[in-house]
Amino acid sequence: MKKVNLAIVVGLLSGLVWVAPSAAAFPEKPVRLIVPYPAGGGGDLMARAMAERLGAELGQQIVIENRGGAGGALAAETVARAAPDGYTVLFGTVGTQSINPAIYPNLRYDSLKDFAPISLTHIAPRVLMVRADLPAKNIVELMSLAKKQPGVLSYGSAGSGSTGHLSGALFESLAGVDMLHVPYRGSAPVVIDLLAGRLDMTFDSLTAYESHIKSGKVRVLGVTTKARMSILPQTPTLSEAGLVGFDVSNWLGVLAPARTPKDVLATLHAALGRAMATPALKQQLIALGIEPTFSSQEEFSSLIRAELPKWAELVKKSGATAD
Repeated sequence: MKKVNLAIVVGLLSGLVWVAPSAAAFPEKPVRLIVPYPAGGGGDLMARAMAERLGAELGQQIVIENRGGAGGALAAETVARAAPDGYTVLFGTVGTQSINPAIYPNLRYDSLKDFAPISLTHIAPRVLMVRADLPAKNIVELMSLAKKQPGVLSYGSAGSGSTGHLSGALFESLAGVDMLHVPYRGSAPVVIDLLAGRLDMTFDSLTAYESHIKSGKVRVLGVTTKARMSILPQTPTLSEAGLVGFDVSNWLGVLAPARTPKDVLATLHAALGRAMATPALKQQLIALGIEPTFSSQEEFSSLIRAELPKWAELVKKSGATAD
């Protein structure tokens, strides 16, 4: 038998170092952002601007998937049932998380238990806008016109249970008028019908209407929040115009499915913070009347929980129901 050179064997074995496989770093593929609005509307535009910066921070593409309808419930349900791996997240709203539980008796998701909030990202006041040829130049004249034509004046919203719908219902309640609510699958078709004269008014964000306001095709009558907007300093609030206590705004943020790993949530949270702090994105949102913001995961969760009873009371007081 030939003698084996021990030094050679040891040398060969020393090069065969076994390395245990490690988990791939998140994200290793594109992330889906489910948006509860159709393409082209104000909410969709906000989501796309944010997604572009978030994708740059994560080093992966953010793929927008629009799922409008049912006050955002379809989009929220999609994310609630998605794999909790961080690759499917929701651009959630006050409607999907805090209003829908009061509007829809058979909601197929739990806005608290089925989600892991990541951060609040946008605060968007609502603005009352009318078609250019509507014979009402201010809120008082609008209320007078609505009283003379009960059930005739129409207002469009992004869907039953949306903040636009609830704003209109509250307006009817406080002004003592009866109007026709026309729900759409998001804001984009509302813009089209308002410009075409098929709608009389809408309670929506400025995002998709800015150019039409400047051109005179749409007229702004009031702001739905307690305070005036800095971008519209001459426009009164509805509360100032006589509808005391009128205060409605829309907030938006990013949420993942419940049980998403903490390290994945932390990665998404950090990247989102860097994205929302980008000067160009902040300036873009502020110019559209939107307040860019960022919060801790705990702060966002607390906001959703605190808003639930507030909106439940408002829904009951206004009489708003899912159409």
